[in-house]
Amino acid sequence: MIRTHRRLTAAALALALVVVSLGAWVRLSDAGLGCPDWPGCYGHLVGVPDQAHEIAAAQAAFPGKPVEAPKAWKEMIHRYAAGALGLVIAALAVMAWRQRAHRSPWLELGLLAVVSAQALLGMLTVTRLLKPLIVTSHLLGGMTTLALLVLLWRRQRPAGPAPAVSAPLRLLAGTALATVVVQIALGGWVSSNYAAAICADFPTCQGSWWPTMDVHHAFTLDRELGATASGALLPAAALTAIHWAHRLFACVVLVVVGSFGIQLLGQRRLSGHGLVVLAALAGQISLGIANVLLQLPLPLAVAHNTGAALLLCAVLAACARVFQCSEARGRIPAAGFPRRFEAVR
Repeated sequence: MIRTHRRLTAAALALALVVVSLGAWVRLSDAGLGCPDWPGCYGHLVGVPDQAHEIAAAQAAFPGKPVEAPKAWKEMIHRYAAGALGLVIAALAVMAWRQRAHRSPWLELGLLAVVSAQALLGMLTVTRLLKPLIVTSHLLGGMTTLALLVLLWRRQRPAGPAPAVSAPLRLLAGTALATVVVQIALGGWVSSNYAAAICADFPTCQGSWWPTMDVHHAFTLDRELGATASGALLPAAALTAIHWAHRLFACVVLVVVGSFGIQLLGQRRLSGHGLVVLAALAGQISLGIANVLLQLPLPLAVAHNTGAALLLCAVLAACARVFQCSEARGRIPAAGFPRRFEAVR
């Protein structure tokens, strides 16, 4: 049972990374509305309309929604992968519940709740016509699923010896994780508002270090795609503000997460985590710059989203190890006290 649980966890972790990447592929290739309904596609639970009579029936059932089979297939591939992930996580939750007498099942049950919410957000993404707040929430839900699976995977691995960890390093670990989460949210807001191409130069934006920006409309959350809260066309200055905020905060991520990785390099038994964090950070920064300079080619744009997921995994795994070391060190005096007390007696 334990071995099966570990294998399912590893499979779910790999599948979650695939689902996050597929979601980026769908979004960045403008296929988010490739299917106007949910969970099927033009009424098809399996496949998409491709025969002449199927296309005619689909257009009659969904007037004004012309069938674009390539986009529809992208959306359905993403849904199939997400459905498979949901089934694997459901199996993990059932197994954990059956073993609840031996260990807590709440992490698996939490995963099941997040995936259920993700299904609802996936439906709303389509029915609310790619509303940015819903699309960004859907992306964050996918990242949350991935993060919880990382924690579940780490829980199943035997812990090595616990090195001493200082309070400042614990604080830096938590700060690094928080900055990555904020940056992912900002990146999702850029992507869901289609603001990635508004700044085509680097390191400046539109030839300026402080371009004209409309922060108010940029970060008004409750609005439709491409519109202000009042329904007017979203100004280009708002898209500029969205993009520039993401780029500026990348500097914060570089400093904080870079410092965290460097500190880990100097820690006994934590240097491996430091290398992984720094490699993921360097890769993500490089992909972000390349996307601007090369005008957002689809493979690089998808890779940038996947890189964000990998950076989150690297920082989260390092944080988990740092706090695991802290807990282990905190237990040592309590465990050792009875023996020393007996020796004195």
